[in-house]
Amino acid sequence: MMIGLQRTTSGVLFCALFLISASCQSFAYDLEVNQTAFLKIDASPQSGRKIPDHLFGIFFEEINHAGAGGIWAELVSNRGFEAGGPNTPSNIDPWGIIGNETFINVLTDRSSCFNRNKVALRMEVLCDPVGCPDSGVGVYNPGYWGMNIEQGKTYKVVLHVMSSGSLNLSVSLTSSDGMQTLASNNIIASASQVSNWTKIEFQLESKGTNSNSRLQLTTNHEGVIWLDQVSVMPTDTYKGHGFRKELISMIEGIQPRFIRFPGGCFVEGEWLRNAFRWRESIGPWEERPGHFGDVWMYWTDDGLGYYEFLQLAEDLGAAPIWVFNNGISHQDEVATSSIAPFVKDVLDSIEFARGSTNSTWGSVRAAMGHPEPFELKYVAIGNEDCGKPNYRGNYLKFYDAIRNAYPDIKMISNCDGSSSPLDHPADLYDFHVYNNANTLFNMANQFDRTSRTGPKAFVSEYAVQGKDAGTGSLLAALAEAAFLIGLEKNSDAVEMASYAPLFVNTNDRRANPDAIVFNSWQQYGTPSYWMQHFFKESSGATLLLATIQANSSVPVVASAIICQSSEDNNEYLQIKVVNFGSEPVNLMFSISGLQNTVSSSGSKMTILTSSNVMDENSFQEPNKVVPIQSTLQNA
Repeated sequence: MMIGLQRTTSGVLFCALFLISASCQSFAYDLEVNQTAFLKIDASPQSGRKIPDHLFGIFFEEINHAGAGGIWAELVSNRGFEAGGPNTPSNIDPWGIIGNETFINVLTDRSSCFNRNKVALRMEVLCDPVGCPDSGVGVYNPGYWGMNIEQGKTYKVVLHVMSSGSLNLSVSLTSSDGMQTLASNNIIASASQVSNWTKIEFQLESKGTNSNSRLQLTTNHEGVIWLDQVSVMPTDTYKGHGFRKELISMIEGIQPRFIRFPGGCFVEGEWLRNAFRWRESIGPWEERPGHFGDVWMYWTDDGLGYYEFLQLAEDLGAAPIWVFNNGISHQDEVATSSIAPFVKDVLDSIEFARGSTNSTWGSVRAAMGHPEPFELKYVAIGNEDCGKPNYRGNYLKFYDAIRNAYPDIKMISNCDGSSSPLDHPADLYDFHVYNNANTLFNMANQFDRTSRTGPKAFVSEYAVQGKDAGTGSLLAALAEAAFLIGLEKNSDAVEMASYAPLFVNTNDRRANPDAIVFNSWQQYGTPSYWMQHFFKESSGATLLLATIQANSSVPVVASAIICQSSEDNNEYLQIKVVNFGSEPVNLMFSISGLQNTVSSSGSKMTILTSSNVMDENSFQEPNKVVPIQSTLQNA
């Protein structure tokens, strides 16, 4: 069968989906072009090779407020008043005070009822209903650069309170200046009811919409009120598990087969004292102490913890990949002779995920609402630590202990084994690449000569960065697509790959570019996000032998697979092509050995391109560079 596909557009990612059927037809699609390339595809069964089931997935790191103020739907920032540190009085940012010091004194003390987070807020009201301002005095929390409160939606409010006397406290969701009240509830209690710490929870239904709202806690009654662990969560989270639905739906769109979490440098910490600790991130949210992420320089309450990541992976139907700290941070390391407690800690974390309800840590998981074990089959021993003095020694301690206790778990080394063998055992090895567009495009052949025996590559972080990327350009997406085509074709040496970073809150852009951009109420995908849609059917598909014949000056890469569509369950021949050049290319296809034939009915063409390769999407133009799909017509 011969097919001619001619593109008048340069700088394009092109995907053709040909519906496989029982009738025989041939096709030609003609447009005006100047350069020609020939793609020869061998679709015979003996030339095909199965692509790994988990080739393409996602890497989530707590960076750019991707979790706190991002996919985790908690609206209150610093809900436990711990962000200012354990010593009091402390900074309560971003909380603010309503009323001047004539009416109210606000400070922190260590009176909380929670043993792992002792800091609470003490609010001394100096005025009574006659002397207080009409609107009352108190505190407010703006959330993460404004709370998005929507009309008709319901929000669960939880707070812990103690008072020196009777309590009359107004809890409201308002505009950022407090002038518009969207929802409100009064808490009235006798002195005996609130003389000790008391948990109060209720729901608020908003009667208006404001994307820059805040939470207010106000009173006009004299006395002392203590507050702690104050939470506001929308009730319509993703599958009821606390995640922001519209952001997780974007993850669903690329159908990830795995999720690597929670970092990244977030796992390491600049110093070990600030590294992510899984034990501190499980159990009731009120009892989690939170921690300061000193690499990306912000506080997280750790409501999004180890358990929640495992739950998200399960909800997405993605394999969890737990990246744990191996006793090494950016600035300090644990000696191998002292690493045993860290090894025990990791074994406990695996027991938490996989252990029976009768096990010590499996019972904790069950108590949190998940009696069945999670499907944890991959762990990464550290992040970007290869070459550090204690990495190899520490790695071997973890490797031996995990292999002995959980022989089925695949372990990932930080050391690159793509060009020379590793000097230690591993099931996979990490490969990270951030570079300019030309370099990444040319890396489509990176793994052509990698050994097919031994550990497989896990390209767990890749992206175009620098001036070629802007804040998410078409040029970056094209180079990345070419690189992924190379990984697809070398998927007998590469087992997994994921883009990084995944999310960015525009109010805290720590790394650039990113796949998904958001604020409190909007979100859009960059071209790099939409590029990944072209590969969502690749995992588990059959790779066909595809060879391009062209002048060396024609910058075109291509692949061909047989895949089953997740949308209609039909079988398709999918051809992906990247033209990275400045001129259009006439690409001719030759397909031989196809057991069934191709039907023009139901066959589709999808193109990602724009008038300028530096074009980007934005909140104002979220669909400036997105895939355009059309039906292939027989010419």
